[in-house]
Amino acid sequence: MNITQETLYAMALTRINHFNLTTSLQLYRTLGSATAIMEHRHDIKAVLPCATPRLVEALKDISEPMRRAEEELAFDEAHNIVPLLMNDDSYPERLRRCEDAPLVLYYRGTSNLNNRHIISVVGTRHCTIYGQDIIRQFCADLKRMCPDTIIISGLAYGVDINTHRAALKNGMETVGILAHGLDYLYPTAHRETATEMLNQGGLATEFMTGTNADKMNFVRRNRIIAGLADATIVVESAEKGGSLITANLAQDYARDVFAFPGNINLPYSKGTNKLIRENKAALITSADDFIYSMGWDNDTQLIKAKANGIERQLFPELNENEKKIVAVLQKNNDLQMNTICTQTGLPIPATSAALFNMEMLGVVKLMAGGMYHLLG
Repeated sequence: MNITQETLYAMALTRINHFNLTTSLQLYRTLGSATAIMEHRHDIKAVLPCATPRLVEALKDISEPMRRAEEELAFDEAHNIVPLLMNDDSYPERLRRCEDAPLVLYYRGTSNLNNRHIISVVGTRHCTIYGQDIIRQFCADLKRMCPDTIIISGLAYGVDINTHRAALKNGMETVGILAHGLDYLYPTAHRETATEMLNQGGLATEFMTGTNADKMNFVRRNRIIAGLADATIVVESAEKGGSLITANLAQDYARDVFAFPGNINLPYSKGTNKLIRENKAALITSADDFIYSMGWDNDTQLIKAKANGIERQLFPELNENEKKIVAVLQKNNDLQMNTICTQTGLPIPATSAALFNMEMLGVVKLMAGGMYHLLG
């Protein structure tokens, strides 16, 4: 498959009207690539019987979407932006599992979006002193107990920007999910923080350059904030707001949701207290609560053990498929998934699932070029 052509086709598909997120993803997963979709664009109803007449018509002439895709790719290559396609090894695996994941995620930064621990922190744009104190203490404690955690937020005013800045201050990686293209930044007041994040985290969006920060785009980007992470934490929220939408999306994706309780008389505690009251979020009061609830306390013990010169058991509690992969990588490290499939005899779905779990366990690391490196 021509990688550049596949990238252009995937970008163009996101520009073709009359595709909704679920339909385009269903078609992509059925055929396996954007190239295959384009090859079937003249008989699309044979593959997608529910295709509307308007979609059939739109697929007949793809010259304008392709022109726009070529412009986008040229801009991306000139500005160190990486378009992550759904079938790329570097595409975020957690997000890929979501039924409305974007076909293309535009990313600029240094963080591995398949990192072992990723959380989202969201909340009101009117963050109080109470909320700021929670964020500062939470990030400081998280750095001490689980320092490899990547913290996701939306770079907006309030809880978002306080979270990004606290993460940076504590030497943690933090990624901002934008509601517009990567050719500008909203709000501009956060440019300095965003620039710092490029070297200690990154910025990501599903939107091409030239896309404005429209209201609906913020709603759409919330699903990426939720989908990228193992858990979503709500710090402060009014009774209605974007952070509650993100929390509900996280719950729909079967991810953990947590909330810090607040004063019952304050408006920006009503949303978090409601989440807790309706059992849509677990109550936490500290990073210790969160780490324990997520079962990440073993990592804290590992950090302490290493500090005391005690090494962990190598590759504990792996299943049979994972042990086969370890055996292959011990003979010849740094292999792509297809090569691992061939040498282990495992099917692609089983290999993909095993590799993802091994990444989460810190047994392997995904390197540049889709190479899996055995650690330890």
